[in-house]
Amino acid sequence: MTDEVAAAKAAAAEYKSSENDGAGPETVFDNILSGKWPSDKVYEDDLSLAFRDINPQAPVHVVVIPKNRDGLVKLSNAREDQKDILGHLMYVAQSVGKKECPDGFRIVINDGEHGAQSVYHLHLHVLGGRQLNWPPG
Repeated sequence: MTDEVAAAKAAAAEYKSSENDGAGPETVFDNILSGKWPSDKVYEDDLSLAFRDINPQAPVHVVVIPKNRDGLVKLSNAREDQKDILGHLMYVAQSVGKKECPDGFRIVINDGEHGAQSVYHLHLHVLGGRQLNWPPG
């Protein structure tokens, strides 16, 4: 089992044990948003924050998150009234991707334990800066 898969399994267990309100436990992203932990910001607006991943999987690895989690702990929890923020996050991700990776990029969303999600606050990974392989997993 890879470190990422092990982290995802641990995060899923922690999330499942705290599902009473659907918000999930506090995450590293909450600490970044509050300013408690630093981040290398790439982009910020009223709705979202994009920053460099501390464990990059490609030369360019930026994470895009909503500032207000509002139950968006994973994509499969998205509600119809959250379509605007989902579209905004995709738009921010493509803007970051075009700027950081002019030759192309990949956007990844990990969802749940089998999707290797290790932080239960919806986030998009923008990966690039080199030729990416397919299939990814």
